[in-house]
Amino acid sequence: MKLKILMITSGLIILSGCATSPPKNPDNICDIFLEHRDWYAASKEMNENWGTPIHVPLAMMYQESSFKHNAAPAMEYFWFIPIGRASDAYGYAQAKTMTWKDYQRETGNSWADRDDFYDAVDFMGWFTNKTHKINNISKWDAYHQYLNYHEGWGGYKKKSYNKKPWLLNIARKVDTRSKQYATQLRGCQENLESGWLWRLFFT
Repeated sequence: MKLKILMITSGLIILSGCATSPPKNPDNICDIFLEHRDWYAASKEMNENWGTPIHVPLAMMYQESSFKHNAAPAMEYFWFIPIGRASDAYGYAQAKTMTWKDYQRETGNSWADRDDFYDAVDFMGWFTNKTHKINNISKWDAYHQYLNYHEGWGGYKKKSYNKKPWLLNIARKVDTRSKQYATQLRGCQENLESGWLWRLFFT
């Protein structure tokens, strides 16, 4: 029986790494988790690992990639000749290569992929946890967590965001969405908790 459960669980992990289409209704976190049921399990594990509430990284992820597994900055052109992208950010979390490698090294998760939701949401939990340690920002504070995420811990300390009113506006949007997600999740989390395992295996 244990072997059977292990095999099924391993299969689910492999499937969670496959390319997944963005949720049809990204404005409602309950609809997101009902459509992509393995995302709730991944988000719950992130919360258990890092103590970051589920609604914070999900709101940040919406802003960064609109939940597209292969999201990347737009290609830049010189006339009609492509010259590369503005940064090497990639995946659900729009994680930059260097920061992603730091995450892999510090967590021992060397097989992590930026286009895997499970790894991406865990990365965001790791990042928000470090933001709390480095800059003393609450893991529940989506506004300042997002500013750290965008500017980096050093940039946040230097208050580089104050020169970017457009970024402050985006951070406010992330904060608003985070609170919206939190309210929605309170309304469906009991259902997700009681039925996610059954639905995951049998629907």
